[in-house]
Amino acid sequence: MKAEIREAAVTTVAVALGGVLLGVLWWWLAPRVPYVGNVIGDSWVVYLKDSEGEQVIGVDGTFSLLALGFGAVSALVVFLVRRRGGVPLVVALAVGGLLGSLLAWWLGVWLGPAQDVIAQARSVGEGVTFDAPLKLSAKGALLAWPFAALVLHLGLTGLFGPRDPEQFPPAEPYVSPGA
Repeated sequence: MKAEIREAAVTTVAVALGGVLLGVLWWWLAPRVPYVGNVIGDSWVVYLKDSEGEQVIGVDGTFSLLALGFGAVSALVVFLVRRRGGVPLVVALAVGGLLGSLLAWWLGVWLGPAQDVIAQARSVGEGVTFDAPLKLSAKGALLAWPFAALVLHLGLTGLFGPRDPEQFPPAEPYVSPGA
């Protein structure tokens, strides 16, 4: 049991560190949301340049699709490295995926444009378009990685994992006593 827990801890850390790559890819591939700032009276107002644009949804969708891919890859790697599976390994895959998603979210926001949109609007000037901060509106997207990893790992284990030994010997064919 100690060996399984040690392998689970290593798996959790290894999967979670994949969140660094996910965060960088999300920051790089996510669509930019254009904002515009204007002065009304003596205060600044910031609004979407294209109010009917789909960039905000695209940011969440990009994170979700990347996280699904990372879940599939991490499940495949974990399965190929350790086919036996086991409860600690599956828990490690789920926890590592969730930690990786949280790390990716934090890193993408940190790498993206500044969070203070009023200061950013003031620095670029009135009526000039600038990029909104990278933001994950659909927090459920953080669960895409662990769910994808668990579903794929379950499927791979069910299809290609080791089989439990049969409890009963195979039945003898029936032969009638009069024959």
